[in-house]
Amino acid sequence: MTQNRRNVMKGVGLGAGVAMLAASAGAQAQQRGPGMPTGQRPLKGIDITNIVTGNGLGLGVKTRRGVLDVAGVERDRKIGLPTKAIDVINGRGNLEALGLLLANGAAGAPASHLIPEAQVRFGNIVENPGKILCVGLNYAAHAAEGGSKPPKEPIMFSKFNSALNHHNGTIAVSKSTAPPKWDYEAELVLVMGKGGRDIPESQALEYVYGYASGNDFTNRDLQRRSAQWLLGKSTDGSGPFGPWLVSADQVDVNNLDMKMLVNGEVRQSTNTRLMIFTCAQIISYCSKAFALEAGDVIFTGTCEGVISGYPPEKQVWLKPGDKMVTSIEKIGDLHVTLT
Repeated sequence: MTQNRRNVMKGVGLGAGVAMLAASAGAQAQQRGPGMPTGQRPLKGIDITNIVTGNGLGLGVKTRRGVLDVAGVERDRKIGLPTKAIDVINGRGNLEALGLLLANGAAGAPASHLIPEAQVRFGNIVENPGKILCVGLNYAAHAAEGGSKPPKEPIMFSKFNSALNHHNGTIAVSKSTAPPKWDYEAELVLVMGKGGRDIPESQALEYVYGYASGNDFTNRDLQRRSAQWLLGKSTDGSGPFGPWLVSADQVDVNNLDMKMLVNGEVRQSTNTRLMIFTCAQIISYCSKAFALEAGDVIFTGTCEGVISGYPPEKQVWLKPGDKMVTSIEKIGDLHVTLT
């Protein structure tokens, strides 16, 4: 072990070594310009989110000992740690010091900044993405239940940032004046880790930071008022994803079991290998039309089993009090309650 690394490890208590690393990281960031990736090596095997504490929204990382309030550690020690999930996505902040904090199951992390997961208040993982993109009819069985043929190219639509929501979030459908045709859509969500134009399909997954469980919550009446789906897809809070953004190195995105449960009953069940257009194809396709950026969010489509796919006499729309869980293998369970 080098003397510098010994200094760093002391300083995650963390003394002069991390101060040096913090200064180095800051210098890199200044050289590369605001908002640009620092060129630091991305951390692997990490699950990140934003959590809400008495000090506001800040970076939380899942560990064996609980959820580490990284922003809280930074307030105490001022060693240049990233303080929001978007900082990690963009490679900003002292990632080496963060890696040392997380080493060996976060054995050296301060107990005062570890929170039992059951006590964590989750926030939006990405606060202000440049884009929230969504893919329609991306499973053949879902297209068929609605009377459509599988599309020949991805059907793209978008949500507004006001649709963003999080794990254990609520959606206030009782306050909406829209007709109450509320429906769930379990979806795999990806967040871009770097941007580009004309991204080759063969390289596209290298541009992904990580994956999360999502729910493209939809008002079917608003969706069907015109050929554009925007109204029914962008109601407030209708784009929850979380609880974790799981770094891409941890999963085979083309082979993940996915389910939607409503009040404990399984309503949807599939595997991502059944997508018509893979994540790589979606990224490459979009990047031919416009630049993708780090932090952009993509909902990759839902499978069969939505309420709108039932015969009309069996369509019982969601209502206040209903609890939805999107469960994706190796990624996590996203809980959302209607109020």
